[in-house]
Amino acid sequence: MSNQAIDLDAILEKYPGQPQYLISLLQDIQAEYHYISPECLRLACDHVGVPLTRAWSVATFYHSFSLEPRGEHEIKVCQGTACHLKNSQRLLETLEKELKLKPGETTQNLRFTLDTVNCTGACALSPVVVVDEDFICQATEEAVRLKIKQLEKAEG
Repeated sequence: MSNQAIDLDAILEKYPGQPQYLISLLQDIQAEYHYISPECLRLACDHVGVPLTRAWSVATFYHSFSLEPRGEHEIKVCQGTACHLKNSQRLLETLEKELKLKPGETTQNLRFTLDTVNCTGACALSPVVVVDEDFICQATEEAVRLKIKQLEKAEG
């Protein structure tokens, strides 16, 4: 039995086999694996007793769920008006070059996913880049490069 199967079993055991636990169960799967694989989706459905179509609808409706592998670290560049006016596009271009990705893509080693967001709600601190849960406020190209290097060094 793979470690993934053991981890999934531990997640499933946390929830009663009832439909109202579907979203919480999917959130835990997403947090553990950074996406919800077809097998995990099917096993979650079997566990809580809902049709696969219902779980698919939930997983595709909420932006926090991904059915494609995501990086361990998610980088989001705000493209809202305040951030855009303060050169967030340049920050995005810097990240695209550093990571060799376009928005919506994930590195082959599954370390990083690059995305854009419409607003982070931190307009007064623009431009903003969010790395995992950490906000880089009044972000500069140097600051985002440094953050990437820190994450690479910590893992490498």
